[in-house]
Amino acid sequence: MATPSLAARAQRATMPVVGFMHALSAAASQRLVAGFVQGLGQSGYVVGKNVAVEYRWANGQYDQLPALAADLVGRHVAAIAVITPVAARAVKKATTSIPIVFGIGSDPVKDGLVANLNRPGGNITGATFFANLLDAKRAELLHQLAPDAHVVAVLLNPGNANFELEQKEAGEALQALGLQPLMLQARDDAGIDAAFSSLIEQHAAALFVSGDAVFGDRRQKLADLALSHGIPTSFYNREQALVGGLMSYGASIPDTVRQVGTYVGRILKGEKPGDLPVQQPTKFEFVINLKTAKALGLTVPPSILLLADEVIE
Repeated sequence: MATPSLAARAQRATMPVVGFMHALSAAASQRLVAGFVQGLGQSGYVVGKNVAVEYRWANGQYDQLPALAADLVGRHVAAIAVITPVAARAVKKATTSIPIVFGIGSDPVKDGLVANLNRPGGNITGATFFANLLDAKRAELLHQLAPDAHVVAVLLNPGNANFELEQKEAGEALQALGLQPLMLQARDDAGIDAAFSSLIEQHAAALFVSGDAVFGDRRQKLADLALSHGIPTSFYNREQALVGGLMSYGASIPDTVRQVGTYVGRILKGEKPGDLPVQQPTKFEFVINLKTAKALGLTVPPSILLLADEVIE
């Protein structure tokens, strides 16, 4: 009778434990966790059978990330999967020995995470969905959907490690189209409410939401506010258009996190993170919420509908 129990305890004792850290909440990350688990499975690891996962959530409070990173490092996990650039920086500062695999929306070279996309070096690699490097295309699509909007608000999180770069790139993308950018900042719900008040007061006629995890966590709130104020809004991932945003353009974030899981599995089998090239997206999704367009009184040109990968009716 004791033999199976002893065997089970021995298996748990030898089972590798990996960390998973995200700047968002657990509730907002269910699809990402599913993608990560799927990726582990593609590398031969099944959670609870031959690998365990320790989850850490910052719930949008970026100042908590260093402590969460230190906690995972102190537990001597076998590898750490980390989502968002600000979280990846916190983990990189916390360890130079534990393998790190990131899933981010920015350029990891500009972020200082890796020296080279093909040969990252050190103890870190990952995948990117390049959310903030698609500003020019997102701005162009928003302009075609809302051609009468000459002042476009840009919503940014000043707590984001790439705040200044995002502000510069979004501003340049809009100015290249002859549009006037209005820079607004928010870190939380109160900040988003204040940003919308400022947007209305300064007569902005459209909104460009930057690729920040805090805004991904509050996608429903942003979509509802935009619709209630009659503001056409451009988002960076499909989930934001699904809940009522006018449009989104970007790579699949769950698929990026699936690649993170695959890399973690390969590292558990002995591969070195520094030898694994940073994965880059090969497909970008353009999603239009036609129901929201109609509610905003916008006529979507047939040429734009033909470009869309998905039309929500």
